[in-house]
Amino acid sequence: MGTAENPGPVKAAITVSLDGYITGPDDRAGQGLGVGGERLHYWVMGGPWTYATDREPGAGMTDADRAYYDALLEGTTGGLCGRGMYDSSGAWGGHNPFGGTMIVLTHRTADQPDPDAGFLLVEGFDEALAAARREAGDGGVAIGGGADTIRQALAAGVVDELGITTAPVLLGRGKRLFEGFDHDVDLEILSVHHSPYAVHVRYAVRRSPSDQS
Repeated sequence: MGTAENPGPVKAAITVSLDGYITGPDDRAGQGLGVGGERLHYWVMGGPWTYATDREPGAGMTDADRAYYDALLEGTTGGLCGRGMYDSSGAWGGHNPFGGTMIVLTHRTADQPDPDAGFLLVEGFDEALAAARREAGDGGVAIGGGADTIRQALAAGVVDELGITTAPVLLGRGKRLFEGFDHDVDLEILSVHHSPYAVHVRYAVRRSPSDQS
């Protein structure tokens, strides 16, 4: 558990194709992972699915996928995502499915939904992370994407653990995870999990002396 001086860990995680895309082309509400992007989340759904499939995310995970997921979220009690993820998911039907309040990083805060929906729209990465830490209390913060939010978190030097799930697919087009990212980051492999649908790697982010000062 964290303290005011040493808050809980920040854990960022995302799924990519083998060629580094987090979505296929034309990601939007109702098609949140883009054309062909459903394959990225076969591991989440426990197998093949489509945007029209009525399935509960996580309900059919394999044991290996679940082991990764549980280890990744261990100790986290707050969540942060970007506006793109929020919009493309259709705000998860208008209610935060992860419990508590999800902080949404966005320049557009005027359309803040009712607090009962479980979302708080915040402008600026530092402000959003601070809000997520407040929501997390003594626990850690899980950052779930999209790509720009992950890049901002890594660039800010606040990520303690990075989870990269690689799906066995080449998408060819879409949004790249590390597009334009030019920071040098050292990582340490914590664990590797694999299933028929993905290879999951948990990395500790090594901090430079300047990050720790």
